[in-house]
Amino acid sequence: MFGLTVPALVMVTLFLGVPVAWLFGLSFYEDGQFTARHFTRMLEDSSYSRSLWLTVQISVAVTAFAMIVGYPVSYVLSQLPRRWAAIGLTFVVIPFWTSLLVRTYAWLILLQRKGVVNDALMSIGIIDEPLYLVHNVTGTIIGMSHIMLPFLILPLYANMKRIDLSLVKAAHSLGASPTFAFWTVYFPLSLPGFLAGALLVFVLSVGFYITPAILGGGRTIMISMLIERNVNLFFEWGAASSVAIVFLAVVLGIFWILNRFLAVERLMGE
Repeated sequence: MFGLTVPALVMVTLFLGVPVAWLFGLSFYEDGQFTARHFTRMLEDSSYSRSLWLTVQISVAVTAFAMIVGYPVSYVLSQLPRRWAAIGLTFVVIPFWTSLLVRTYAWLILLQRKGVVNDALMSIGIIDEPLYLVHNVTGTIIGMSHIMLPFLILPLYANMKRIDLSLVKAAHSLGASPTFAFWTVYFPLSLPGFLAGALLVFVLSVGFYITPAILGGGRTIMISMLIERNVNLFFEWGAASSVAIVFLAVVLGIFWILNRFLAVERLMGE
């Protein structure tokens, strides 16, 4: 039985273990000598902690938005007849057929001071002056939420389609109201897919680069942008590697905490 896992273990070691080990070694290397300067600089320079905290904040906000919007959409799609559900899912996955860069620039055009959104809000009298919706955290969250939403809807929809609706009908037959039956029967059954989708959105968000770089306008510095600057602007691979290692440790720590309460491996298995 162990022999069947050897190819998978080799693949994981080559494509995951070796690169991480290389980054870990590179983070302690400078001018041919062993050093911990890259890590001590992160403790001394507050820009690193601010960037890390901003990354977590934006990722949590994007995940929360995806959860609020994605659950109703998935629920409606799961209740539709097969033909209409297929049409609805087509609209959900259409963004995947368009370049990520194109979608991000589309949001830049929509949200700019003379863009469609500001013009529409001013024309109906909601605002008197254009809002600052790009080159800040607001534009970053809006663009990332649009891009990440399908990653929650799709696994949640798959989970909802496997729910036996006769259980909900049984609750109704025993006198439960539709609302009570939903929260006590249906929602707990959909929770594994819901949390798995939310976890997927969060993990993808913390390492996102293109959308924050464009919609943030260089003012919203997430951790991925900090790593890119260390490599392309300052040519410091050791500094970039140390940031990546610390960030990986933080994400693994978040996973460990979640696993203490949510059993992450079971969620991903669902």
